[in-house]
Amino acid sequence: MQQVIVIGGGLAGSEASLLLAGAGVRVLLVEQKPVRRSPAHKSDALAELVCSNSLRSDNPENAIGLLHEELRRLGSAVLEEADRARVPAGDALAVDRVAFSEALTRRIAGHPNIELRKEEATALPDQICIVATGPLTGEGLARSLAQAVGDSALAFYDAIAPIVAGDSVDQSVAFRQSRYGKGGGDDYLNLPLSREEYERFVDELRAGGKVEPHAFEEPRYFEGCLPIEVMAARGRESLAFGPMKPVGLVDPRTGRRPYAVVQLRREDRAGTAWNLVGFQTRLTWPEQKRIFSGCIPGLRSAEWIRLGQVHRNTFLDAPRSLAPDGSLRARPHVFCAGQITGVEGYVESAASGHIAARRVLARLRGEQFAPPPGTTALGALLRHVTGEAHPPGYEYQPTNVVFALFPPLEEPHRKHERKARLLARARRDLAEWARAGGILLSPEPPLPTRTAGVPSPPARTLLPPSDTPRPAPSSETPR
Repeated sequence: MQQVIVIGGGLAGSEASLLLAGAGVRVLLVEQKPVRRSPAHKSDALAELVCSNSLRSDNPENAIGLLHEELRRLGSAVLEEADRARVPAGDALAVDRVAFSEALTRRIAGHPNIELRKEEATALPDQICIVATGPLTGEGLARSLAQAVGDSALAFYDAIAPIVAGDSVDQSVAFRQSRYGKGGGDDYLNLPLSREEYERFVDELRAGGKVEPHAFEEPRYFEGCLPIEVMAARGRESLAFGPMKPVGLVDPRTGRRPYAVVQLRREDRAGTAWNLVGFQTRLTWPEQKRIFSGCIPGLRSAEWIRLGQVHRNTFLDAPRSLAPDGSLRARPHVFCAGQITGVEGYVESAASGHIAARRVLARLRGEQFAPPPGTTALGALLRHVTGEAHPPGYEYQPTNVVFALFPPLEEPHRKHERKARLLARARRDLAEWARAGGILLSPEPPLPTRTAGVPSPPARTLLPPSDTPRPAPSSETPR
């Protein structure tokens, strides 16, 4: 079987490389780090998490939790290592980002079917390949893509949140609690604000100095990851109903719900680093230190491990530039995966890489690949990329997986039954799709249970460390 080139060692590229290699395909994985590093990347490891350390809700009655489940059942390497590197975060799947990235790096570096080449790809290859360079694609490769697809190469701006050292947070101010009591009591640190403190913070955000784009660049933000100061500019209460909402939280020292709250989420199991949830920003670094330390109770002596920043994201107008099998219409040997196709989020990127690898396998075998039905989370993402989920005239933008991308339920149902019915339909249709394609699925997990109206996360089997010896790759090529 011929060699496949995978360009980009992020989540999509790592997932695709390991799936292909496990199927007996020789893979050349081209990763530009450490030869060249984008402004958002700090580590030399593969599958680096540059924004949050959360892979979001793990409950399958949420669209993202359902995507977790489907990838686990399909044997996703990314989800396997995420489960191993899990840190407490309520019903969210949050990971120790260093342990997670290093584990995937070891798996790839040690796989006999993968050659890892550390260099920058500046043009599309002439042989079959998967381009999974993500939203920070280098100028040379972006130019080569633009030449292939015309004006379908677009850009928008994204921002990442700051990280603070845990021992520099004032524990006399912070209280440990997850919303509505989900998960363990130590999953989140909460910094409560009074109305006066909140309003002063909003005023400072609005007036604070920002990193402005170049004159020729139009700032276009992904709605699911708006800079906090952009949200604040939309209305004085926008943050209190957004990332600083106090619902589900009670300050144990007062017995009351704060007016607003800043939540900090663990970055590692030991709690040495904490992410400011929802605080992605384009404020200048001096302004971040001044405003966050000066206006947020508990952060007066904060030690900042990483400050927020803004970066440009490049993605394709996928419905116009990609063929139904995920390859470029203009270059049929070039498949695309991950955020460059217009999916947004860590798990969505891994899912895109998983599907791209299965499509390439089908191409190599001379077979037709039937994509997962749109009623599954995987299929719903494909509905977005193909444009099937959107009305005529929709301006294509990156999106996370959400139930709005799924086809509506056909049978009558009550509103509170909708998510459970979508889950049941997705599980049934995924099983039928896998059976028809000869694809092996792990057993279906039990339905989520509920306590006081709140779904609990699904049960998981603890996995051994990723350096546990694995069986040698099978000589059979899985489908």
